[in-house]
Amino acid sequence: QVQLVESGGGLVQAGGSLRLSCAASGDTFSNYVLGWFRQAPGKEREFVAAIGWGGSSTYFADSVKGRFTISRDNAKNMAYLQMNSLKPGDTAVYYCAASERSSVRLGRTYGDGTKYDYWGQGTQVTVSS
Repeated sequence: QVQLVESGGGLVQAGGSLRLSCAASGDTFSNYVLGWFRQAPGKEREFVAAIGWGGSSTYFADSVKGRFTISRDNAKNMAYLQMNSLKPGDTAVYYCAASERSSVRLGRTYGDGTKYDYWGQGTQVTVSS
């Protein structure tokens, strides 16, 4: 098992940037694909980005491509989501999640939150207009 704790959320003006961090503990961090999801009030949870165990494979939702980047440091058991050019529509609680399922590791279901078994508590991101 792996435990995840997000940090770095906050209030930012439109056009600004934030960097979210996800600290992992427990099992071997590099065994897991790391994903970021978000949920806005009244909306379903949606996929934001994911990164493979080695960091070379990355995936993004169309809504954040070109604005967000994802990275990980396996030596530090950390993952990051750099968010630039933020928009009010990015306002949500952001969750870090981990999966060791083969379908996720093979890049087939990285966007499916039901395929992630471990979740953090979330961090609030609010973008003002």
